[in-house]
Amino acid sequence: MSDPQIKRVLVSVTDKTGVAEFARALADEFGAEIISTGGTARALKEAGVPVTPIDDVTQFPEMMDGRVKTLHPRVHGGLLAKRDNPDHMAQAAEHGIQMIDMVVVNLYAFEKTVDAGADFGTCIENIDIGGPSMLRSAAKNFESVAVVTRPETYDDILAEMRANGGATTRKTRARLALDVFRTTAAYDGAIAAWMGAQLDEGDGAADATFPESRALRLTKVQDLRYGENPHQTAAFYRRDDYGHAAHSLAHAHQHQGKELSYNNYLDLDAAWTAVREFDGPACVIVKHLTPCGVCQDDDLVAAYQRAHACDPVSAYGGVMAFNRPVTSDVVVAIFDNKQFVEAIIAPEFAGDALDMYKAKKNARLLSTGGVNPAGGEVEYRAVEGGLLVQDSDAVAEDPATFTVPTKRQPSPEELEELLFAWKVCKSIKSNAIAITKNRATIGVGGGQPNRVNSARIAVEQAGEEAKGAVAASDAFFPFRDGLDALAAAGVTAVIEPGGSIRDEEVIAAADEQGIALVFTGHRHFRH
Repeated sequence: MSDPQIKRVLVSVTDKTGVAEFARALADEFGAEIISTGGTARALKEAGVPVTPIDDVTQFPEMMDGRVKTLHPRVHGGLLAKRDNPDHMAQAAEHGIQMIDMVVVNLYAFEKTVDAGADFGTCIENIDIGGPSMLRSAAKNFESVAVVTRPETYDDILAEMRANGGATTRKTRARLALDVFRTTAAYDGAIAAWMGAQLDEGDGAADATFPESRALRLTKVQDLRYGENPHQTAAFYRRDDYGHAAHSLAHAHQHQGKELSYNNYLDLDAAWTAVREFDGPACVIVKHLTPCGVCQDDDLVAAYQRAHACDPVSAYGGVMAFNRPVTSDVVVAIFDNKQFVEAIIAPEFAGDALDMYKAKKNARLLSTGGVNPAGGEVEYRAVEGGLLVQDSDAVAEDPATFTVPTKRQPSPEELEELLFAWKVCKSIKSNAIAITKNRATIGVGGGQPNRVNSARIAVEQAGEEAKGAVAASDAFFPFRDGLDALAAAGVTAVIEPGGSIRDEEVIAAADEQGIALVFTGHRHFRH
């Protein structure tokens, strides 16, 4: 079967970008009849494009506030009839059904309506019925019908028609049909997710957050050079259903540098997640998903310098995150340290900071435009054959709910430092120990099978600086040995969740060594 020429086109779009120009080219260059509905027909007429109203085709008026206009045999028969099937064509002729060769349709902006905070009734009215029906009919019959959903494809389709005698190729029609089914699947998934939340599925709020079924809507952003290792293939997808898309890594603007790698994305996500925990100017340096330097300071340059000083060896070749705009002064400090940086993510970069980095062409600079609050969305982790889904974690405990079971109470200065260490500790792989002083890490231990080894690693890294410092443990001490290692190094106060069956043993160890021990009642495992 030869490629059918485009002679009748049905146009009904919510996003009217470029549609008048596209329809005019179809009419003027290829002699196509343009059939249209409602607001699209008005827009085309105002642009001087000849239009056949849909009710001239159906011989039936639009009704019920436009709910019923294209759901008609003269529309769907013209889309679904198999052109090489004599019975189909005879039945079409018998009922006065003319063929439709192309459908140009995009759907009611349901998700934008929801995001704008519209009421329940308005959201319901923005559930498109006729649009998906026409798209699916045309896509099913892609052997004969071209179906167009995205304005950015208009120019390519016209170019192909010009090169192909006014017809589209089968390969293009099949690709467009696939685009349709992806589009309608995502659209239905968005509606199902919204309605499930509105109806508060099940017996409690947890059922609204974790419904019986969940549709992930993903769009590929890029193919990656490889995955974690060169023999693994990989790609990066953006979540279209992510409620906090603004200021997220997936929507960040890359100013310069090579394409991000699989491992770059992982490290940047860890760094960006960590730096958002802090209210004041902060810098987080991450290497292999582990913070190797964290500092909060009144001055962003000092925050960087002190974060780097925590572990300059590990910082080399790492990624960095800032929760304030990066200025040229920050770049000067990075250059003075001769630090090789894989990538930097920040709310924005000053123009002169970007200019200075042009000489470092391989360094990737990403700006998010702002900082989302920590937490607030569900997160996914893959296991073989499935996904784990949970609320994202953020340090939101109220210090007024903390308890101090030891004889010595922390000083106000120690308590402030403990709160900083507690936020740092949440971003370290379990079992996590963070030793900090003056709102900067000086020792980090994590990812060990037992907690005492994490404490020993943190102590070794901190060295003499551990004297007078504080420490945080992401979960309780199962034995006193971890706390003993911190105390021996000179740590004066420790924050941890509490809750061990050996808490009394740990408390006694703290009392023996004059340490103030703070229980939060909450842990922050990061497996």
